[in-house]
Amino acid sequence: MLPMPAARFQFFPMLRVLIILALIFPAWLSAPAGAQAASAQAGAQAVAPSFAGAGDPDTLARAILDDMSDEEALAQTFMLGWVGAEPSPLIMDWIRQRNIGGVKIFGWNTADTRSLAQTVGALQTAALEGPHGIPLFVATDQEGGLVRHIKGATSETPGNMAIGASGYPRDAYLSGYYIGRELAVLGVNMNFAPAVDLFTNRDSTVIGPRAFGSSPVEAGILGAAFARGQAAAGIIATAKHYPGHGDTDLDSHGILPRISASFEELWNRELVPYRLLAREGVPAVMSGHLAFPNTLAASDPASLSSWFLHDLLREQIGFRGLIITDDLMMNGATMSAGSVSRAAKQALMAGNDIIMFSKTPGLLDPVWTSLTAAMQEEPGFRERVRDAALRALKTKLTWLRGDKAVPYIPDLAKVAAGLPDPEGGAFFLDLAARSVSLIAGEGVFPLDPETAGRVLLAGQYEDFFTIGRRAYPQGVPYWYSIARGEADFRYFARQSDTIIFCAAQPEDLEPLGYIRDMGKRVIVFSVLSPLEAGDIPWVDGALAVYSYSRESFIAGFSAILGRIPFQGKLP
Repeated sequence: MLPMPAARFQFFPMLRVLIILALIFPAWLSAPAGAQAASAQAGAQAVAPSFAGAGDPDTLARAILDDMSDEEALAQTFMLGWVGAEPSPLIMDWIRQRNIGGVKIFGWNTADTRSLAQTVGALQTAALEGPHGIPLFVATDQEGGLVRHIKGATSETPGNMAIGASGYPRDAYLSGYYIGRELAVLGVNMNFAPAVDLFTNRDSTVIGPRAFGSSPVEAGILGAAFARGQAAAGIIATAKHYPGHGDTDLDSHGILPRISASFEELWNRELVPYRLLAREGVPAVMSGHLAFPNTLAASDPASLSSWFLHDLLREQIGFRGLIITDDLMMNGATMSAGSVSRAAKQALMAGNDIIMFSKTPGLLDPVWTSLTAAMQEEPGFRERVRDAALRALKTKLTWLRGDKAVPYIPDLAKVAAGLPDPEGGAFFLDLAARSVSLIAGEGVFPLDPETAGRVLLAGQYEDFFTIGRRAYPQGVPYWYSIARGEADFRYFARQSDTIIFCAAQPEDLEPLGYIRDMGKRVIVFSVLSPLEAGDIPWVDGALAVYSYSRESFIAGFSAILGRIPFQGKLP
């Protein structure tokens, strides 16, 4: 046993160290084992909480927020757009250096859907490398019909007014679902839809066919069904434009519209859809740059008004989801606030949780530096921003995790197979067929090729000509324009027995005045908002299809030929 003395010799210096420690720090050696374990556990908990960690959304969101600096919390309220198909170096800097909360995809980013999917993957990869691994809100405007920011291989659909004309909530649900499935395959997890503005001002080209119709209750029911369809596809639906953009023909991109409605009118009309959607649990609402001077908000845009957002939407209506601004670079916001940075601060203080910008500001732009300074100097503003960040985190943890969540990194093979949605095409054709509405001329239809005689197809859409020639093989396509003039149109009209005239706006009908004395059979094929063509004496028949999608043209010509009935209800 010769090794033992050597071993003991090696032990004695360690014993001397322990004796000295006991004399200097007696409390440490006498601490119970449980306290030492607690100390070790506290050290383990010092690791930053992760978005992918365990826990319910409320608890984990609070833990992540508590670990965030004020600048990190502020960044979660930012949603930025960028210019170009590929992500710009500046938007990547905002994601990598600031860990912003979201990005917004506009039409100028979407020339090719495969390229867009790769871009979304690159943006999310950068975001997930952040300190808490928080994915981005990836948002767009894919309402269907007139507004379709992601084009490329996505479906062109009949739109909201066609849904309103059909009148079936299931059509709204499936429209939201199939549009949502196409967005999900691209990695887009938030859609700024449904638009629940009302078709109040019939001269409005800003809303028009984007509305379900003029009935507040129907708009609320159809909007809720659309939002549920989006949810079934994993998409965060966003009702807009709160409190309602339908009663003006002005566009808040260029000016601040002022709407004369009183609070009572708003409550019983424009706000009805939001009251219903709040009860249904819609996850987000977009605030509009709209002024209502006959309310307590006075001249402030609703998007910058605490009365509209906190007092009315939160407290009175009871909405608990995210509030997101419309683009703060629109004149409707900046004209009131004086600058983009002032608009951003007012928007957050008023109750918005996400402030959205269509372009990417510089990293040291006043829109960032002024807000970070305000967080340091104004406790009330700091508290409001951190509250907004908390709501954004809870929404992400609720919607962007789990088996049903939209993938962060799109699968390019699924993009090729899923766009357009293979099941959606048949549905959108059925919806278009259910929505075709008769405006005038019950005795004119059906109009078969023999009865129609020589047909002039006058319009400005390729699908109108293509589908029209299938319905009337001898039809002559005529691309009308102001430049071609009256004499040119009259020449072609004289050679025809029937003129099927496609029009999208009221001014499109003006050329019909050139042929009123010819005694020709004239049929108006109305796309977008239904035109009042029935009031023109020399028009024999008119129909409305509400969009210029291929499916809408097929449905419209099918109704003219008598192959399907006119089932739609005019709004």
